[in-house]
Amino acid sequence: MRLLARLAGSRKLHRLLHWTADRVLGKLASAIIQEVGLAWGVKSELEDLKDTSSAIHAVLLDAEGKQATNHQLRNWLGKLRDAFYDAEDIIDEFEYEALRRQVEARGSSKTKVRSFLSKPKSVAFNLEMGHRVKKIRERLDKIAADKSKFNLIERLPNTPVVLSKREMTHSFVRTTDVIGRDCEKENIVGLLMQSSDNENVSVIPIVGTGGLGKTTLAKLVYNDERVVGHFSTKVWVYVSEEFDVEMLVTKILKEMKGGENYSDFSMEQLQSHLRNELDGKKFLLVFDDVWNQDREKWLKLKELLMDGANGSKILVTTRKKSVASIMGNFPMQELKGLSKKDCLSIFVKCAFNDGEDKQYYLNLLKIGEQIAEKCAGVPLAVRSLGSLLYSKKDERDWVSIRDSEIWKSEQNQDGILGLIQSVGQNATMEDIGETYINDLLSRYFFQDVEEILPGVYYDFKMHDLVHDLAMFFAQNEYFTLSFRKEDIPKRIQHVSFSNTHWPNEEYEASRFLEKLNSAIRTIDFLSASCSKSFLNACFLRFKCIRGLKLSVSRFEALPNSIGDLKHLRYLSLTENTVIKKLPSSICKLYHLQTLFLFGCSELEELPRGIGNMINLRSLMMTTKQRDISFQWLNSLQDLDIIHWFNFELLFKEMGSLTALRKLAIANCPNLVSLSPSIKLLTTLEVLLITSCEKT
Repeated sequence: MRLLARLAGSRKLHRLLHWTADRVLGKLASAIIQEVGLAWGVKSELEDLKDTSSAIHAVLLDAEGKQATNHQLRNWLGKLRDAFYDAEDIIDEFEYEALRRQVEARGSSKTKVRSFLSKPKSVAFNLEMGHRVKKIRERLDKIAADKSKFNLIERLPNTPVVLSKREMTHSFVRTTDVIGRDCEKENIVGLLMQSSDNENVSVIPIVGTGGLGKTTLAKLVYNDERVVGHFSTKVWVYVSEEFDVEMLVTKILKEMKGGENYSDFSMEQLQSHLRNELDGKKFLLVFDDVWNQDREKWLKLKELLMDGANGSKILVTTRKKSVASIMGNFPMQELKGLSKKDCLSIFVKCAFNDGEDKQYYLNLLKIGEQIAEKCAGVPLAVRSLGSLLYSKKDERDWVSIRDSEIWKSEQNQDGILGLIQSVGQNATMEDIGETYINDLLSRYFFQDVEEILPGVYYDFKMHDLVHDLAMFFAQNEYFTLSFRKEDIPKRIQHVSFSNTHWPNEEYEASRFLEKLNSAIRTIDFLSASCSKSFLNACFLRFKCIRGLKLSVSRFEALPNSIGDLKHLRYLSLTENTVIKKLPSSICKLYHLQTLFLFGCSELEELPRGIGNMINLRSLMMTTKQRDISFQWLNSLQDLDIIHWFNFELLFKEMGSLTALRKLAIANCPNLVSLSPSIKLLTTLEVLLITSCEKT
């Protein structure tokens, strides 16, 4: 168990690192960073950082399988992780500066905004940022140079990683499950029945791109009653990439002779047995999934197969015309895509339960028809996407696949896997998160699930065993701290401060912070006794925080220094029943995506500049304020108004919430009516109003 957990944990470390490297590369390639780099004179430094990051990213592909049992390699990956985190912080600051300028330039034309954005902040700022980019690049260069110690192989970032070999095929097929290919089947069956004037054995190649159904067609032909009666011997051999003559001869003999063991036979013995077995017999031999383009190898095998009776056939399936031209002496049978009708039939069969009344899902059927058409007649794509949507009845899931950007790119022969992996790339982070939660719920990963607000807010627990396993995985990055703790990991990224052993003197707490990694990214205060001064000390030391949880805290105001947390994405003040106001500096959190003010019953009002939080996506609030302006919150997806006793009329400026998808209003006893402006919420998908007596 512990070994399995250790191996899984090391793999998890790599995957987190891989995701971090992906984020860094994605940001470096973004239009905003390229524009800022050009305008502020750091373009070349950013390009160098991108090149170095790409080279290291390529090395990670090979490191994945080698780190589990190599302690030094894991340490090396840990250094890489820290360096990529620091690189991401630097890029974040470029993005923050661009966002700040966008906010300050509001009201101007796009031309003026672009001009203002391009205007350098100061020569000193440019020099500082250029120096920091250069320094992190040199650090990554130095780490990358150590890869030679581990014999890591560089792969280009766009080189596909073989996750697993294709499963070995077999000859069985249930004909009732196959849709289409009737004409192609009849054509090939006819060819198999023909005799040959030139050679006893004829080779018929079936050619087509991946996923078109070459193997399925070969199975249909192989099991056709006419074919079964026509040939005295039939053999099915799966070939794939490795075209080894000795191995293929052994496979053919095993299929023909059953349980005999040929592992100790020499090639001389094998060829003799094979020719004797085929001599004078009319046989059908299927070579499925052939990739070999070495004509010499084929000729060596072919000469051992020529002793069959006249009319013997070899049927070959391959993706490559060059393979067909090397092996075939019959015209290649080039497989085309299925008809739209057949594709839709396959899609419906895979996406819905047998016997399910499709009339209840007419909208889904329409979208499904569009998805099936986009699959360009490739049955594997149709079947895979249909299966992916099986049991999913949320229209958003179907639309996400239909509108995926992958359809706009040119698919190669191996594009099906990329298509499936890219599904949902247009989905919002909320959609993706909801998908993950639903999947974990369906697997009983969570327990004691409680619906707090129907369809909006849930509460659940993680099973103790799952929690222990998660803690094992996260032991080098996550830590629960008490102020008596002496042994603190150097590389922790996420910390919780426990509610025990809080020091009597605040200077002791501040001195304790010096023991911690200054690049900490998440802080969760489990104690209600945290003081404002200690919180301020945390903000001054840990400026790279992404997540800050201050639930059930007991202070009346936040320190102004919270506005310096440029990287902050998540802030929760839930159930702080004494806080009265938020500092105006909080409106400088341009990266903030989630703000939870639920249960802040004494909060008098939100700052006037809250509209400056242009990346805010989720807002849950309780306040004494009567009205509030949501102007400029164009990214807001989820708005929850809870226990707001002075709330009487839904806001007039709802038209500004152009991305709002979910609006929940609960326990607002004085809410009288909804404003007519609610009709301006054209993206709204969920509207929940509960426990509002006057509505």
